[in-house]
Amino acid sequence: MKLTELKDRIIETSLRLFESHGFHGVTVNQIVSESGTSKGGFYHHFQSKDELLYVIHDYFISYVLTKAKEADSSSKKPTEKLQKIIQSFVKVFHLYKPHISVFYQESMYLKPEYTEEIKKKRDSYKNLIFKCLEEGREAGEFRPEVPVDITGMTILGMVNWTYKWYQPGGEKTIDEIGSIFVDLILNSLLTDSAKQKKEYQKFFLKSGLAEDKL
Repeated sequence: MKLTELKDRIIETSLRLFESHGFHGVTVNQIVSESGTSKGGFYHHFQSKDELLYVIHDYFISYVLTKAKEADSSSKKPTEKLQKIIQSFVKVFHLYKPHISVFYQESMYLKPEYTEEIKKKRDSYKNLIFKCLEEGREAGEFRPEVPVDITGMTILGMVNWTYKWYQPGGEKTIDEIGSIFVDLILNSLLTDSAKQKKEYQKFFLKSGLAEDKL
């Protein structure tokens, strides 16, 4: 078995066990037994169970941070950047739903050094969103009367809550849900002139798409 496959198996096993029994209700021995590996295999990838919990978080924060950096470097127009950031932000709740659920359930048990590392990445992500919002104001695309900090924290709060209600296989796909978030945010944020730009029309929903159940 490849090392990456073993690491993924350990993580998938721990996610299932943590969801069922809680972080402190699961031992390394249980993870080793359930994943079909050895203690040597476990400690080759993780120094401790605490580091394993940190890595579970790092998977999904690294994904959104990478996508936000890609959006920042690949798009010149702030509206396009923000659309890409929001769409990838929403998608993480489909790609890493078990990771996110376990993290929010068990994050209180993280040791300070891991909490600090997580804070660094979360701050980097937040700052990229704030930077995009500031650029949008300077470019005349985003309403100047709407404060950057409150807008940024509102976006983070709105989208983060997705982990509480999103269910794979629901009425809407994760991409459709992402488009709904984009529409809501851009409709409230863009200036009237920016909304009229032809290249941004594709970011707004057509009549009837946002109805029905999620």
